[in-house]
Amino acid sequence: MVQNLFDLTGKVALITGGNSGLGLGFARGLAKSGADVVIWGRSKAKNAAVAEEFAAYGNRVLTAEVDVADEAAVVAAMADAVARFGRLDCVIANAGIASPVPSVLELDSKTYHDLLNINQHGGFFTLREGARHMVERAKAGDPGGSLIVCGSLSVFCGVPGMAHYGAAKGALAAIMKSMAVDLGRYGIRANMVAPGYIRTELGRDGDTEVQRATENAFAASTPIPRIGYPEDFEGIAAYLASDRASFHSGDIIVIDGGYLASI
Repeated sequence: MVQNLFDLTGKVALITGGNSGLGLGFARGLAKSGADVVIWGRSKAKNAAVAEEFAAYGNRVLTAEVDVADEAAVVAAMADAVARFGRLDCVIANAGIASPVPSVLELDSKTYHDLLNINQHGGFFTLREGARHMVERAKAGDPGGSLIVCGSLSVFCGVPGMAHYGAAKGALAAIMKSMAVDLGRYGIRANMVAPGYIRTELGRDGDTEVQRATENAFAASTPIPRIGYPEDFEGIAAYLASDRASFHSGDIIVIDGGYLASI
C-alpha cells in the first residue's frame, strides 16, 4: 500500500511573507500535502491570489496583512489564527527584505535598523508567539510542533554590501538553536532552511541584463548548474512540518545545488 510519508492532513501551518517568492514555495508544499494554511503578507492583492489558488487544493486558507516588525500586530494576528483554526502545528518565519549597499562603509544606521526590524526582530516575534501557542497545547496534552526559519548562505560566508542581512540571518540561526534546545521537551522542533541563489522578487529590480548575468554566473559556479526556484523548497517544508521530522531539530539545512560545498 502506497503511503504519503509527508501527509499533513489536519495540520495547520502559518507562513510569514507567504504570498510570493520562497514563502510561497514553502506554503505550496504544505498546502499540496494537505495542511491548512495561514498566509501573512503585506500585499492585499497577492494575498487574495494565494487564497484563491490554495482553496483549489481543498484546504482552509486564511490571509492577513501583518507587519512582522510590529510586535503587537504579530501577537494579535497569531492569536487570531489560533482562534480561527484551533491550532498551529508549523510556523515559518520567512518575511524579510533585502537592502544591499555598495559597501559596509556606506551602511547607514537607518538602513541597518530597518532591515533588522523586519528580518531579525520580526522573525523572533513570529517564532516566539508560535512557540507560546505550541507550549500551551503541549501542556494540555497535545505536544509537538515545527518552527522553521528561512535563512541564507550569509550565515556561513560574507556577502559584500549585505552585512546587515547576514547579521539578521546569523542572529536567527542562533535563536533557532536556542529554541530547539529550550523547547524540545515539548516535542517542538526548530530548524533553519538556508537557500542558495534563488530567483525571487527579493532584491530584484526587473529582469535586467545585470540580473541575468548574475544568475548565469551563479548557475555556472553551482555543481547542479542552474539557479534555484521557489518550487525547490516545497518538499523541505512538507518534510519539516510532518511527523517524519519529529527527531530533526536544531539543524541548518542548506539547499543550494551544492554551491557551498564547492567554495
